[in-house]
Amino acid sequence: MEVTRPITNCEICKNIDSFTILENVSKEEFSKYAYLGHPLLVKGGCKNWTALDIFDYDFFKLIYTTTEGAYKSVEEECQFFPFRTTFLSLQEVFNMSESRAKMASQNEETWYIGWSNCNPDISSVLRQHYSKPYFLPDDSELSAIDWIFMGYQGPGASMHLDYVRRPSWQAQIKGRKTWYLLPPPECEDVCIPMNITVQHGDIILIDTNQWYHTTVIEGEEMSVTLGSEYD
Repeated sequence: MEVTRPITNCEICKNIDSFTILENVSKEEFSKYAYLGHPLLVKGGCKNWTALDIFDYDFFKLIYTTTEGAYKSVEEECQFFPFRTTFLSLQEVFNMSESRAKMASQNEETWYIGWSNCNPDISSVLRQHYSKPYFLPDDSELSAIDWIFMGYQGPGASMHLDYVRRPSWQAQIKGRKTWYLLPPPECEDVCIPMNITVQHGDIILIDTNQWYHTTVIEGEEMSVTLGSEYD
């Protein structure tokens, strides 16, 4: 995929040495940054979502084990990311022992996984608890696909680019996660690496098609993030 990657316009990172941090930002103000490709963090961007209280391992396990065809849709229509674990499917994740699922013992092996949801019944349940981030333009639409990442302290995804259609946002529902960004090789002479730790209730926005990125879960609390694309 790297061979066919379009050349990046280095304006996305030129003369930028840190994330732009916004808080209580209006749609009009956000529109100035929305499509520049600059890394953004909106503090408290999902503070009014009930997902902050509801989304956890047990919640996802319940809806996937009680919704017909939910596991099959992940396997056949969407994607499952085992990262550094040995899990072969989302169903295996939700069949792990209660002790490991909650990291109840220091002897348990840590884990971090992700998946995309294409099942409309699952999506309907999820979207009862979250909505389009309040600062996105009125004509911006939610992608039909929800991205969920969940797990405990340690490395998350390895350094990579995504190959999705649009810029994306990711909401930190539980825990905290540090993002490390690298500019593409053609921009290394004018751009620098950067990082930021995303706290509970914040939303990070990155054009992951152009910024190489990796993540690390911080602290002992489980990290749960929910993401989507925007146009």
